[in-house]
Amino acid sequence: MATAQPGTGRTITTDISARLDRLPWSRWHWSIVIGLGTVWILDGMEVTIVGNIASRLAEPGSGLDITSGQITGIAAALYVAGACTGALFWGRLTDVYGRKKLFLITLAVYLGATALTALAFDTWWFFLFRFLTGFGIGGEYAAINSAIDELIPARYRGRVDLIINGSYWLGAVGGALLSIVALNTSVFPVNVGWRLTFALGAVLALVILLVRRHVPESPRWLLIHGREEEAEQIVRGAERMIEAERGEPLPPAEGEMVIRQRERTTFGEIARTVFAKYRKRATLGFALFVGQAFLYNAITFGYGAILTQFFDVPSGNTGYYFAVIALGNFLGPLLLGKLFDTVGRRIMISGTYVLSGVLLFATAWLFDRGSLDATTMTACWSVVLFFASAGASSAYLTVSEIFPMETRAMSIAFFYAVGTAAGGISGPLIFAGLTESGVVSDAVLAFQIGAGLMVAAGVVAVFLAVNAERRSLEDIATPLSAAKPQGEPQGEPASR
Repeated sequence: MATAQPGTGRTITTDISARLDRLPWSRWHWSIVIGLGTVWILDGMEVTIVGNIASRLAEPGSGLDITSGQITGIAAALYVAGACTGALFWGRLTDVYGRKKLFLITLAVYLGATALTALAFDTWWFFLFRFLTGFGIGGEYAAINSAIDELIPARYRGRVDLIINGSYWLGAVGGALLSIVALNTSVFPVNVGWRLTFALGAVLALVILLVRRHVPESPRWLLIHGREEEAEQIVRGAERMIEAERGEPLPPAEGEMVIRQRERTTFGEIARTVFAKYRKRATLGFALFVGQAFLYNAITFGYGAILTQFFDVPSGNTGYYFAVIALGNFLGPLLLGKLFDTVGRRIMISGTYVLSGVLLFATAWLFDRGSLDATTMTACWSVVLFFASAGASSAYLTVSEIFPMETRAMSIAFFYAVGTAAGGISGPLIFAGLTESGVVSDAVLAFQIGAGLMVAAGVVAVFLAVNAERRSLEDIATPLSAAKPQGEPQGEPASR
């Protein structure tokens, strides 16, 4: 319980973090997962639709004078550039003004931008609003992952975070199947179907926005910013709801901490914390994000082009193949997520990265030999991405839990932006250039680059991953506001 009145600059003793972590899973947690996690479905749908409609948009009569390479290259890179920029811009505001305000605002930005994409009448308009759609999505990564990790109990945090980030691929399945209908000229004219897919994304975003209004602010954020009474009200309300649901009182929480409340944390303090005190963790975050960003952004934006270019799959049928790959991607976090909380972060992160990279090298070898067709290539990618998806989702989990509370959203934003800029902007551009050539060896090279980066990131995780499973966020990284050291007061221990 808080022992001081609201206001920054005060010192309070609180057990709210311990009370949140001791909560059993309940309808209250499901409401958070549904309200916050469903946006990744929209992101997956967006990216997949663009990849699958590229060939149709490039056809005469689509309403845009654009090439397939421009869509999978320039437009894809602009979307990712917007996401990187948005992550940094909104990430800072998330730490200063709170998780809830920002996850409402960023979703509204996404909604408006994707609706205006549907109205594109020229190439520059399409490019502009692809950038702004990414700008909104980038802010979501920081605000949503911060809120989820701060509201979900420690023993469930790993699997929940992975499954939520993996739900991106449910959107990819929907986007792939939706593109089949949208590209069917017997159903919609060539210049109408692709517009309806973006319009549908805006409608779904509006529904999620209405649901999200009921998700609470992070009590951990409220505590630090002098609003402990609001934090207490949220936690007490959740406890009453769960006790009524279970028909029995909750066990007492164990553990208190003393916090010196503050209004905000400076950029200098964030930089010193992340890059001086936790430099090994910073190296880990960068490696994980670069590896997964190159692989995913390159392949997600370009797989439809591979099918049409190398296997003569009709543009209207690429969605079937991508739906299979997307399903494999979702099953990875769904089936492996629990192991990140039981077997542990270090083994699972390094294992999924290295194994997916090795399997991708094998796929590249088979492709180079001419041993694959569209069906077997899709099967190989499904297996590769089953493991890669769990690893990629763990990158977001990792950077959201291994840095102090006050730096969390900005840390997520920074590593997402830097890693994605390195792998996610260059990936689509390089991959589009290589696959557009129609030369098998060029596509093989793209596969090998992605595989090498995944293996390298996995090796880094072997040595630097933090054993964060079933530990409270405050134990993994002591808040900068903590008046009494706890957990790891001197920074990152090499052995944990």
